[in-house]
Amino acid sequence: MAENHLAEIEEARAFAQAIIDTVREPVLVLDQDLRVITASRSFYRTFKVGPEVTQGRLLYELGDGHWDIPKLRLLLEKIVPENGVMEDYEVEYEFPDVGPRTMCLNARKVFYEEGSHTTILLGIEDVTRQRVLEREKDDLLRQKDVLLEEIQHRVANSLQIIASIILLKARTVDSEETRVHLQDAHKRVMSVAAVQQHLHASAASGSVEMGPYLSRLCETLAASMISENRQVSLKVSGEGGSATSRQAESLGLIATELVINSLKHAFSENTKDGQITVAYDVSGTDWRLSIADNGVGKPDGVFAQPKTGLGTGIVKALAQQLGAKVETLVGPEGTTVSVTHATFLAKTPRVE
Repeated sequence: MAENHLAEIEEARAFAQAIIDTVREPVLVLDQDLRVITASRSFYRTFKVGPEVTQGRLLYELGDGHWDIPKLRLLLEKIVPENGVMEDYEVEYEFPDVGPRTMCLNARKVFYEEGSHTTILLGIEDVTRQRVLEREKDDLLRQKDVLLEEIQHRVANSLQIIASIILLKARTVDSEETRVHLQDAHKRVMSVAAVQQHLHASAASGSVEMGPYLSRLCETLAASMISENRQVSLKVSGEGGSATSRQAESLGLIATELVINSLKHAFSENTKDGQITVAYDVSGTDWRLSIADNGVGKPDGVFAQPKTGLGTGIVKALAQQLGAKVETLVGPEGTTVSVTHATFLAKTPRVE
């Protein structure tokens, strides 16, 4: 009977050792005095030691005392005894033979039925390379942010220079038609600059709140495109919502083109109490951007014409990129152009 019992113990020990050796991360089995009962093959391979200098020795004596690490003492002498388990406890230490190591420690106290003793399983995950890669990634992201900041600065300066040159040229040409085209080009460059400026201010968060974004954009558009002698107001309404920076860029350009369109076609120089309303509403992942005016409009609607100008082409191209459709509603009270994504389509009157 005793021989059978010893054989079962040896068999169980061999089985347990096989399990430990199968684990990829280094593992130590410690007795209640923190003496090494056994270690996994990965422990010997990682820390370049052998069983003869590991088994039967106190943990803090391993490697000529290099495992006598304050954080490790705290883990094994306080945290594990009090809680019975400890997970993801990170320790940094420089070992003479293997160099600096960042180790993620996982420990568990094992209790036996007899209650006479306990053991501690200590798993050691070497996350050194992972932490190095994370630091490199963080450095690259910081470099990217610096380069992006520089690019944004150069783009803003370049747009201002281009706009100034176009406006200067518009003042010197003799042809009235050419002057109008140059002034129109100047407004478009300024609108792109406004979109770029507002998006840059929102870039840190990764998403753009459309209500404040459109409000700031419309303030810029009104200041640059509505002269003091024109009685036309530009306001923002709607429930708002958020969008990615890329979506917000396209929506901002669409809003700019549609506002320019209303200013050019909906009102005369003698218009009183003219109003353009930019609205953005969201329902789940679906959204609708609409620009409405109370001007005279056109019988067929500017965006319903089979042949359209540059502004209309820009709006339709941007809407297509966003997976949205452009719809025009013309009535006695003015014109509304909506750029709609998905379920809002069922709620919007459509005129082809």
